[in-house]
Amino acid sequence: MQQMERIALFIDGANLYATSKSLGFDIDYRRLLKEYNTKGYLVRAFYYTALIEDQEYSSIRPLIDWLDYNGYAVVTKPVKEFTDAMGRRKVKGNMDIELAIDAMELAPFIDHMVLFSGDGDFRSLVEAMQRKGVRVSVISTVSTQPPMIADDLRRQADVFLDLADLQARIGRDPGERAPREFRTDAKPDARGAMPAFLEKPATAPARPTRDRDDA
Repeated sequence: MQQMERIALFIDGANLYATSKSLGFDIDYRRLLKEYNTKGYLVRAFYYTALIEDQEYSSIRPLIDWLDYNGYAVVTKPVKEFTDAMGRRKVKGNMDIELAIDAMELAPFIDHMVLFSGDGDFRSLVEAMQRKGVRVSVISTVSTQPPMIADDLRRQADVFLDLADLQARIGRDPGERAPREFRTDAKPDARGAMPAFLEKPATAPARPTRDRDDA
């Protein structure tokens, strides 16, 4: 009997949100998890996002809570606010380093990395994972103008999948009145079983990041 491929998902939350919105649909995260559970042994599904902690209510919090109870490993850190040279208020919340470190740590235990991002900064990470024998699929889109994926990242990937082609399988039904992942009264499902040695806190401690605006 052929061994099941060990898969890990790495979702750049802000990037995937922007990409799906540019294509005119929302991601159904329950269907996304189910899609990859059918393709092999899903070792871990990471979701990365930055949060503004001092806000009384964050529109993304219900989604984060739902993901955290329904099989995703959610990694967050506080957004940093600063004023640029022109006196404009900006925020910075890049999660590239957190994602890269998790991917490199998990590399010995997976066969296939699926990266949901078009950020060209991940090209070096993809190359490093490939050197470790991990096959890498990148999911973004070239169906928009301009494309949402950096050309060098698309070229480096073993497989590029256009998010537009996955809409029928992982998109949310537009007729759905109240998506469960955005309802705070939704009952949590049981988490998928994960190897004990891979367990880590859902919220990672802040790590140093490059001093640039988030893409």
